[in-house]
Amino acid sequence: MDCTALELDAVKFAKTAVTYDQNGKYNEAVFYYKEAAQALIYAGMAGSKLEGIQDKVNEYLDRVQALHNAFQAQKSDPLKSRQQVDLERAHFLVTQAFEEDEKGNCDEAIELYTQAVELCIKTSNETSDQALQTKLKQLAHQALDRAEGLKESHSKLTTTPPQGPGGKASSSSVGPVRQFFPLGPDFTLHDRPQPQPVRPVQSSESQGQRYTSEEIEVLRSTSTINCIAYVPFMSVDLKERFAFPVPFSDKTGKLALSPKQKAIFSRWVRPDELCNNPTMIMSVSSFSIKQTVVSDCSFVASLAISAAYERRYNKKLITSIIYPQNRRGEPEYNPCGKYMVKLHINGVPRKVIIDDFLPVDRNGELLCSYSSNRSELWVSLIEKAYMKVMGGYDFPGSNSNIDLHTLTGWIPERIAMHSDNQSFSKDGTFRMLFQRFHRGDVLITTATGVMTEEEGERWGLVPTHAYAVLDIREYKNMRFLQLKNPWSHLRWKGRYSERDEKNWTPDLLKYLNFDPKTAKKFDNGVFWIAWEDLCQYYDVIYLSWSPALFKESFCIHRRILHKTRSLSPWLFIRRMERRFTIQVYSGCKFTFAKIPNPFTHTKRINGQWKGLSAGGCGNYKDSYKHNPIYQVNLERSGPLLIELRGSRQYSVGFEVVMVSTVGDVGLTAFQKKSSGDYRCGFCYMEAEHIPAGIYNVIPTTFLPKQEGPFFLDFSSTSPLRVSQLQ
Repeated sequence: MDCTALELDAVKFAKTAVTYDQNGKYNEAVFYYKEAAQALIYAGMAGSKLEGIQDKVNEYLDRVQALHNAFQAQKSDPLKSRQQVDLERAHFLVTQAFEEDEKGNCDEAIELYTQAVELCIKTSNETSDQALQTKLKQLAHQALDRAEGLKESHSKLTTTPPQGPGGKASSSSVGPVRQFFPLGPDFTLHDRPQPQPVRPVQSSESQGQRYTSEEIEVLRSTSTINCIAYVPFMSVDLKERFAFPVPFSDKTGKLALSPKQKAIFSRWVRPDELCNNPTMIMSVSSFSIKQTVVSDCSFVASLAISAAYERRYNKKLITSIIYPQNRRGEPEYNPCGKYMVKLHINGVPRKVIIDDFLPVDRNGELLCSYSSNRSELWVSLIEKAYMKVMGGYDFPGSNSNIDLHTLTGWIPERIAMHSDNQSFSKDGTFRMLFQRFHRGDVLITTATGVMTEEEGERWGLVPTHAYAVLDIREYKNMRFLQLKNPWSHLRWKGRYSERDEKNWTPDLLKYLNFDPKTAKKFDNGVFWIAWEDLCQYYDVIYLSWSPALFKESFCIHRRILHKTRSLSPWLFIRRMERRFTIQVYSGCKFTFAKIPNPFTHTKRINGQWKGLSAGGCGNYKDSYKHNPIYQVNLERSGPLLIELRGSRQYSVGFEVVMVSTVGDVGLTAFQKKSSGDYRCGFCYMEAEHIPAGIYNVIPTTFLPKQEGPFFLDFSSTSPLRVSQLQ
């Protein structure tokens, strides 16, 4: 995004903040002051020539601090009555009817108009508020007038078909629908400043997709996930109905809660029970996103980086996936409580239907991720849609490759900075990240590895935690990344933190537009970190590449009964029962073919982690030694495939330790190999040449005391024997 657009954003947000401030809407004012400050910071980074940018940023943040105190002292406005909420629902019914009216969908429009009239009459009889009754009657009169007009036109059309050329009946509809304001030019629901409209942005993908008969046959039997069918998103889904005279409730019921949520859960509420003026989006901002007790840091980081990308490059990644939408293609609040979210699941975009019930604790605080502007809903609702697909809020966690692909459909890649990745290059990786990030080709998150609580406290980092990468900068051979903690608090305490008084220079502070004094005023979880420090304290980088980078692509949906291996860096397999969706992407031409199964000898072992034998990974030295150990005897050298399956709730992995070898040990002698980074429920190790000999295999969960059954599968061209040692 250029600095001019950012400057305009800052002006727009500041004006909105002042309006809310003057009207005593302190919570909304705080939100927009922060947005204005952040827009100015980015404008400075983009080369803005405006004078006194930092002074303005400080002014806005000082006002934020002052308003925090005023907000605490202010008594919250009473929530709307049920009759006022009914008025908003009737208003939405009329708005939706009007759109169907304009499209020529007579029957649908009449039904919606009629439902609005009935709701208005019912609500008017239940309230003694004269002003509210007036609005209800006005709304009912206009809806009834239009419904009767449509019925009359429809009746004339069916009794006297219009004549076309040659005396034949014309196939055209009634004719152009007359244009009018559905509620009249003076009708308003609220006397309040309206949220700033979302800047029109470019759609990043088509709305629908066509499938071959073979693909449809596979998709028909493989669309059930966690006992719920998620059908592919098609163009017809843009006609989904969202307006109802009574609030919508998801027929699949409430989502399962996590143990942390259950401990403090009070009830499920709708947005109108939390705030007076719910809004879908006030500003697509990565800085407003806050994670709570749900263990989905990688998803929240992915949501933050997608929002930052939409803001920076003006392309829809977030606002294109939420429905209903208004005529400008912007998601809108639905007082009827039904939403549709488009997510990329098992190879294709799919529609996820949710209601707007959200969990709160005994103090009325949300127990899910939310926006710092409590009336803004997009964060909570997108998270709810993803949690529904994943089986509930009791989500064991994933990684940003999975989450970003689900949100955007972009192509994932993972770069391990530690473990067994000897090919990792600090200089080469940074150069690639820097260039592709500023071209808008890639979304980036990063995650910390295992560390002790003392280390985490010392450096301000959360162990095994995902962070969004918001910016990448280089200055006089110094390299920096700007990260955001999804918690929206707790920042890096090392070099170049706001506490560092040794390494910052005036020129560097000016280049990064960073003011330590301002940063100390409030902790929003955003910080700068040197690339070298990130490589030391973080474990992995997750990339999601724009599909536009790939010239060649190949997609096939069919039954596959043989083992499949990757022939390309961009091959994804989604297993569902006995069927797969395979997608292959490449920057150049490629071939795609079956690989025959070379393995002739297989062996499966059933095991269990229980009590002391649930010892966790090698970081827990005292308990690790109690894990189960299986001994494999290979009669001759050759390939070996080992697969470990366990509970999806746990991250699992294993080590293979050489005990002794015989014969041609020079092929690929090794002392120890591992399955790599721990993964949820499944991992494997495949080696092309293993010397004949004896090997110990140690299956583990990532953390100790994670009990449950597991399966070890061994496949080889050599006869093999497997026995349990402990």
